[in-house]
Amino acid sequence: KHVFSVNPLLPAYQAPRPHAVTRERPQPAWIEFPGGLEEIGHKGPRFAFDNEGPRHKVWLEPFHLAARPVLCGEYLDFIAADGYRRPEFWLSEGWATVQQQGWQAPLYWRCADREWRIFTLSGERPIDPAEPVVHVSFYEADAFARWAGKRLPTEAEWEVAAREVPIAGNLMDSGHLHPCPAATDAPGLRQMIGDVWEWTASPYVAYPRFRAAAGAVGEYNGKFMSNQMVLRGGAAVTPADHIRITYRNFFPPSARWAFSGLRLAEDL
Repeated sequence: KHVFSVNPLLPAYQAPRPHAVTRERPQPAWIEFPGGLEEIGHKGPRFAFDNEGPRHKVWLEPFHLAARPVLCGEYLDFIAADGYRRPEFWLSEGWATVQQQGWQAPLYWRCADREWRIFTLSGERPIDPAEPVVHVSFYEADAFARWAGKRLPTEAEWEVAAREVPIAGNLMDSGHLHPCPAATDAPGLRQMIGDVWEWTASPYVAYPRFRAAAGAVGEYNGKFMSNQMVLRGGAAVTPADHIRITYRNFFPPSARWAFSGLRLAEDL
């Protein structure tokens, strides 16, 4: 996608699918979780990477989780409120990165003739305010959450919330290769699987009693447990057989290319 985006002709990987820009945003909704002593992590005979286990207990305080990811329209409000010019919302390294890189919007966004547009694998088009925002770094996700008066969920909160969610959604097999607008009438948590990898507030560290697997897989997962943040849930380019609620993706906090978005949380 990045290679296509830097081509001045903005070529498309695939033909555009019919797409009508949605002006109406689904209203925010919150799902309450009581907290308490919970278990997270993989356990059982099915395949999982070594960093998904061992299964272990965690204590959670009561919390709310947003029913859907943050949308492009909401992120446009953050931009309009000078979010990229207000250091009070940013972690110090995040603000330094904004200044150094000249960030003014998510990756692949540009403003032309007073209209915000996004480059997708189907070419460039106007931004749909009802789509989940994508290609934001952890720094941007955290800054948006602070601006909104909320926070990012921990990976334990995310996993506990996702237990009753079907392992299905806008994944690679759907063919969209881009986040889709949220359903406006679906109850409960929406778009936990697919659409965008969701940044969490959790650093990528080993679970208690973790032992790296032998060989290259163990070396890969173990050696990167430094200066990375965890993402959960998969994205529109994730194969359906490659995602589960215990799957721990991880990237540096400045990374923006990995179809990453966010969902808000708050304490009760």
